[in-house]
Amino acid sequence: MTAPLGRVVATERKPNTPHEFHFWTALDSPVGIGTIVRVDGANPIGGQVPHIYGIVVEGFSYTDLQTPMHDVLGHDGSPANAGFSVTERAEIRLYSAAVLRQIPEEPLQPVPMGEVFLAEDEDVATALRMDGYLREGSNTGIPVGVYRAGATDSVIYLDADFLLGPEAAHLNISGMSGLATKTSAVEWLLASVFAHFPESKGSIAAVCFNVKGPDLCYLDQPGQIDDRDRALYEKMGVRAGPFEKVTYYAPYTAKGYALNTLRSNEELLDNVVPLTWGLREVLQFAEVLLNKDDIDAKADALIDFITERVVNRKFDADPHLSREHTVQSFGDLENWFRDLLRGLERANADSWRTHHIATIRKVRNRLSNISTRCAGLVTDSGEVSDLPFGSFDDRAVYVVDVATLEEDAQDLIFARVVSKLREHLERRDLGVKHLIVFVDELNKYAPSDGQDTYVRKMLLDIAERGRYLGLVLFSAQQFRSQVHRRVVGNSGTSLFGRMDSDELATPGYAVLSPATRTKLATLEKGQLMVRHPHFTQPIFVRFPRPAVMQGRDGAERYPQAADVTLEAALYRSLRLLDPSVSLSWAKDMVALYDEPEILRARNAVMKAKPAKVKAYFESQFRKIVPSQPALATTSRSEPAALKPLPLGDPYDV
Repeated sequence: MTAPLGRVVATERKPNTPHEFHFWTALDSPVGIGTIVRVDGANPIGGQVPHIYGIVVEGFSYTDLQTPMHDVLGHDGSPANAGFSVTERAEIRLYSAAVLRQIPEEPLQPVPMGEVFLAEDEDVATALRMDGYLREGSNTGIPVGVYRAGATDSVIYLDADFLLGPEAAHLNISGMSGLATKTSAVEWLLASVFAHFPESKGSIAAVCFNVKGPDLCYLDQPGQIDDRDRALYEKMGVRAGPFEKVTYYAPYTAKGYALNTLRSNEELLDNVVPLTWGLREVLQFAEVLLNKDDIDAKADALIDFITERVVNRKFDADPHLSREHTVQSFGDLENWFRDLLRGLERANADSWRTHHIATIRKVRNRLSNISTRCAGLVTDSGEVSDLPFGSFDDRAVYVVDVATLEEDAQDLIFARVVSKLREHLERRDLGVKHLIVFVDELNKYAPSDGQDTYVRKMLLDIAERGRYLGLVLFSAQQFRSQVHRRVVGNSGTSLFGRMDSDELATPGYAVLSPATRTKLATLEKGQLMVRHPHFTQPIFVRFPRPAVMQGRDGAERYPQAADVTLEAALYRSLRLLDPSVSLSWAKDMVALYDEPEILRARNAVMKAKPAKVKAYFESQFRKIVPSQPALATTSRSEPAALKPLPLGDPYDV
């Protein structure tokens, strides 16, 4: 049995309570802020010796001096003078500890006098109630890091039921930018979840929004870790390597030549999928982009009518229309608006189906502007390339890169993707049973003040009801105090990296002791403070460096591609699918057809990924221009360069 390192002490000025106690130790004890200790009571309660577990939250040092003046006089006024004292002054270390658990738990009494021991592995598991979910046959533990104190080196587990549902779910990370390793903590925790999430609870995947820099752009590339990190991976049972299933999604640039992503290097484009939406995909979320002050109830009613009665339907039974319309794209919608307004002008009418002509003009202007404001993401032609809703893979990561997009496009992507995920989880046809959604910079999307936006309402809905669907929010921000209280309040687990002193001075951190707040302000990289429903007090842990390439390293090794011409863009895109595609062939295609046709055919190939890329690409033009496709050329090509396409192509679908 190990020797005690201290004894519980209680004085009239500092008595012990059921929730806090004090103890003294020798000067060479390994106790510090955050150390877990065990108290063995001297008197049995109900025939059982009480054991109290606590965590140190404050420390003091005492001598027998009454005032500092006595020490100055004792050293004859000189710090270098040993003074006249024959013996060293008596000094003690006094610590205050918050109670983590008492055994027996009833009756709840003040902490008794007793010997204090440094907690061992078994004590740590008991103190944090991890013994309740690390049982053989029903293990739901997810390693989050390692607790270290003295000779103790214990793995700290989170309960999967309280991290990923159906109990208290969601996770929030706070910390200073660049010093708190928030992104690294999420990367590590995702790897731990994928390795330890019980198969009996079903499949799980993650959707990550890359909102700043290249932080999440290299999850499939190996990173550099040292032997200490490898030892931690081995200790916690997690494979030290990059994620095996990663797919990236990004819209095109405004020109449409290349994908608008920080992962644009040619070596990494093999698993980058275009993200493009048409009218049907966007109209449902038009309110994300429309100005609330400009779109009133009348305009909303007209938009709803267009969504339900016009889009994707034949619309011909109207006296004001000159022809039949089938609206399937923004281009079709513009033609429908133009035809309707001309008919109203011919009839000298000021309203149509209870909608005033001024409202129709305003809605036309606002909706037609969407494809311009979100060029590259929203297409006039209605082409769609989306996330694989309905066929998500188990233990796969889907990264949506929105870091370089305008704010409107970011909001639209976030709103639509999360809404579709929720819809599929409600129908249980997403492909996985549980889904993690990671959002960084939460103070931007769910601020504590400001306008109540569509995105913020959606985040609140996930935080409050998502766990019942298996939709779990992992979020991060620099200032927790600036995030909506209902979002962080519904996060069952919270992680804290190195914190800013001004942030720690806000009321939300008043429950922490001064010594704990000071330690939070000086944490090293790789250290976190963890709050979890099973832990009655915050715990400090250390986690390993993620085994994936960091954003800064990836940006140096895989620099972004320079702006390219249409020929080079076509060549680069299709060569990823078919190495036989040559630059000269791409130049011939660009000489034959207009730019919109080239881009439309290129996008069709990228979506279909056919076996014969060139044949499939050429077959697309017969659908665009059925007769003599070469006549669609512009003045940049000569008639002599026109090449007829072969007939009877098997890929002409």
